[in-house]
Amino acid sequence: MLHPATLKFLNSLKKNNNKPWFDENRKQYDVVRAGFIEMVSDIIKHIAKFEPAIGTQAAKGCVFRINRDVRFSKDKSPYKSHFSCYFNKAGKKSNGAGYYLHIEPGKSFAGGGIWMPEPQVLANIRQELDYNFKNFKKIIGNSRFKKTFAGGVQSEESLIRPPKGYDEQNPAIEFLKMKSFIVSHPFTDARVLSNNFVKDITATFAAMKPLVDYLNTAID
Repeated sequence: MLHPATLKFLNSLKKNNNKPWFDENRKQYDVVRAGFIEMVSDIIKHIAKFEPAIGTQAAKGCVFRINRDVRFSKDKSPYKSHFSCYFNKAGKKSNGAGYYLHIEPGKSFAGGGIWMPEPQVLANIRQELDYNFKNFKKIIGNSRFKKTFAGGVQSEESLIRPPKGYDEQNPAIEFLKMKSFIVSHPFTDARVLSNNFVKDITATFAAMKPLVDYLNTAID
């Protein structure tokens, strides 16, 4: 489980997002970060039961840095106010679909799929949807899937008109217009700090696996 002070630290960081405060509280950051990495390591062991390739990966290699990239952002806050990690059979920097965990006070969730893929990757996914929409519908229509991901498959951006080569009458048109294919499941702060949180995350990722497999089949 996470260190009990994790959410409290992240709340304080959000209110004091500056280097002097962070330097002054570095020891506390090191403690809660170590707890997060330990939890990620435990998650990897559980994921390995249905994603063996992820089981060989190191926890630190799946965890994102706390420092923000502010080069192209109007918000110059130097730190993220959350912990996050990403699990992918080909590694954190892979272009394929995978599993994501986000820990933030009041905003924690487990998600996955693929976010804003490169044009060729997106084209491959659309082709798979066109050729094999039946299996996709079976995945998203599964009772466990629908219960776990109440919002269904989401996209941050979608086309207004059908992509080139497809028409409005295509049965898969709602999904063919998407630029991302993401699902997520929220967790309360109490659940995040509970002894069963790793099991909850693992169960969420397991429910997500058929979608991740479908997307990766299209990409591969």
